[in-house]
Amino acid sequence: MTERVVLAYSGGLDTSVAIGWIAEETGAEVIAVAVDVGQGGEDLDVIRKRALACGAVEAEVADAKDEFAEEYCLPAIKANALYMDRYPLVSALSRPTIVKHLVAAAQKHGATTVAHGCTGKGNDQVRFEAGIVALAPDLKCIAPVRDYAMTRDKAIAFCEAKGLPIATTKKSPYSIDQNVFGRAVETGFLEDIWNAPIEDVYEYTQNPAVAREPDEVVITFKEGVPVAIDGKPVTVLQAIQQLNERAGAQGIGRIDMVEDRLVGIKSREVYEAPGAIALITAHQELENVTVERELARYKRQVEQRWGELVYDGQWFSPLKRALDGFIAEANQHVNGDIRMTLHGGRAVVTGRRSESSLYDFNLATYDTGDTFDQAAAKGFIDIYSLSSKIAAKRDLA
Repeated sequence: MTERVVLAYSGGLDTSVAIGWIAEETGAEVIAVAVDVGQGGEDLDVIRKRALACGAVEAEVADAKDEFAEEYCLPAIKANALYMDRYPLVSALSRPTIVKHLVAAAQKHGATTVAHGCTGKGNDQVRFEAGIVALAPDLKCIAPVRDYAMTRDKAIAFCEAKGLPIATTKKSPYSIDQNVFGRAVETGFLEDIWNAPIEDVYEYTQNPAVAREPDEVVITFKEGVPVAIDGKPVTVLQAIQQLNERAGAQGIGRIDMVEDRLVGIKSREVYEAPGAIALITAHQELENVTVERELARYKRQVEQRWGELVYDGQWFSPLKRALDGFIAEANQHVNGDIRMTLHGGRAVVTGRRSESSLYDFNLATYDTGDTFDQAAAKGFIDIYSLSSKIAAKRDLA
C-alpha cells in the first residue's frame, strides 16, 4: 500500500511545489489540506483545484473562521494573552486550529505523515509538530524547506520544469502571515532593527497620525465573551471583524517589537491586530471591575504563563488545558459593558458598568455617604506593618 502524506496547503508557490517534491522524495501520495482562518486571498475552491492540478491525490478545504474565533481567539481574549506584554499571539493561535484539521485528514485518509512548509528557524515548525504529536503520537512530521533544503530558487525551478499552474512572480520583500485576529510582517528591511516601518508594511490599520473623528464603541461581555457591539448581538468572529474595521480605521493595534523566539534567537516583528487589542483592552478593564483582588493578582501570573505556552506551541499540553479551567472560572462574573474611544492609535476606556461589579460607590466615595470605616485603618496598619517594624528594630540597632 502506498504511503500517504497530508500537507498543510496554502495555495502559494512553496506548498504547491511541495506536493510534487514530497512525492518524488518519498514516493508517497499527497493529500493537500487548506484551512481558512480569515487570512483572505483566494477562494477555497480555487485553492482546492490548484492542489489537485499540482499532483495531490486528494484536496480538502475547511472554512474554520468561526471555529478559530470561538475556540482559539476567545480563550486568548479571556486570558488577556499578550506575549512579552505586547503580542496577541496572532500566528500562534492559528497553528493549533490548522493542526486539528491536518490530524483529522491524516486519520481519515490513512496517512502516516504530516508535512508543513515551515523553515528550521521559526516558531511555527514547533507549533505544528508539537501539536500534531499531542493529538496523534504515531504520526510522523516532515518539512520540505527544512528537511530537504527546498529553497525558493529550487522551488521556482521545479515549478517551471513540471509546468505547475502557479505564478512564480517576484516575491514580496516581506514574510507575511495573517488571519482574522491579526497580521504579522517580518524580514526584508525590517531585519535591520534601526529601520522604522513604512506605511507600505500595514494593511489592517490606517495611519494613526492622520486627523480623523474619534469613534466611540460599547462592547458587551458575558462571562468574558464579547456578545454585543453597541447593543447589537454578535458572534465572536463578528466582534473581531467589526473591531478590526473600526479600530483599524483609527490606527489601533500596531506593534513593532523584538521578540524572543522559542528557538533561541531574537526576531524583529511588526504586527497589526486592531480587533484583538481593542477586545483585550476592554476585557482587561471589565475584569478590573468584576474580579476579586487576589484572584485578579494570581490570574495575571497565569496569563503570562498561558501566553508563553501558546507561543511555544503547547496549545494541547496538559498544563495549558489545566490553566484553561482556571481562566474559565475567573471569567465567571466578567459581565457588563465597556465604553471605549477609538482614536489616534489608542483604544481608551471611558466607561464601565456591570451587574457583577465589585465597585461599591459608597465605599469608594470621599463625599457624604462614605460607608468605609476609617477608624479601622489605624489598627490594620499597625498589624500589617508589625513584622517590618520588628525587623527594623533589629537591623537599625
